[in-house]
Amino acid sequence: MNNNKIDKKLVAYITAGFPDVDFSVDLALSLKEAGADILELGIAFSDPVADGPIIEEANLKSLQNGFKMQDIFEISKKVSCSIDTYWMGYFNSFYHKGIEDISQLAKKLGVKGFIIPDLPHEESVPYRSMFKKLDLNLVNFVAPTDDEARVKEVVKQSDGFIYLVAYTGITGQGVDEDLTKIIQDIKQDSQTPVYVGFGVNEKTAKEKSKGVDGVIVGSAFVKVLLDDSLSKIQKITKISQIASNIKEAINS
Repeated sequence: MNNNKIDKKLVAYITAGFPDVDFSVDLALSLKEAGADILELGIAFSDPVADGPIIEEANLKSLQNGFKMQDIFEISKKVSCSIDTYWMGYFNSFYHKGIEDISQLAKKLGVKGFIIPDLPHEESVPYRSMFKKLDLNLVNFVAPTDDEARVKEVVKQSDGFIYLVAYTGITGQGVDEDLTKIIQDIKQDSQTPVYVGFGVNEKTAKEKSKGVDGVIVGSAFVKVLLDDSLSKIQKITKISQIASNIKEAINS
C-alpha cells in the first residue's frame, strides 16, 4: 500500500441478522480486521427500492428467518465500539419504531448515524436537527443527475459522509459513468468525505475510487452471504478476503 497517499475508506454493507445475529457480529468484526472502516448494517425491508436483486433476496430471506429490529440493536451493542456503525434502512422501519426513540437508542448503543435512501433531503430537515442534538449523522445522497444548485444545497448540510450514487438505478449493477463533474461540484462546496457506492466490487473498486475518499460495497459481500454451498466460516473468510482486496486496490 502506498503510504504517501491519504488512506481511502471502505464502507462495508451487510444485511443485519442474516442468517443470524451471532454471524453478523462475527462478520462485522472480521470485516474490521480485513480493513473495513465503516459498517453499514442493513435493516431488512420488504420493498427495498434502491437495492438490486442480490440485496433484495437477502432482505426477503432475512424477513423469512424472522428478522426484527431487536436484532440490529443486539449486533450494534457488540460491534459499534470496534467499528463506526451506521444503520441503513427505509424510512418506514425507523418511523414504525418512533424516530425519537430509535435515535435515543442508537446514541446509547454507540451508532454513528443513519442512511435512509427513501428520505428526500427536502423532507429530512426536522429529523436532521433532532439527530444533530444527539451527535448522530444523517448521510446525504448525491446522484449524477443532480444539478449544481441541488448538489450545493444537499452537501452544505452533509455530515458523516456523502453517499455518491455511481449511476441512476439500483445497487449491484456494474455500470460505468463519468463522475468527474459531480465530484468537482461536491468538493467545491463541502469538506465532508465523499464515498461512492453502487456497482463497487473487486474489479471496479480502484477505478470507482478515483477522485473520492472511499467506496461503499454491498452486493459483492451479500452475494457471498447468499451462497448456500459455503459454511458460515467460509462465508466470513471469503467476504473478509474480498474486503481486504478492495481496501488494498483503492489505496494502491
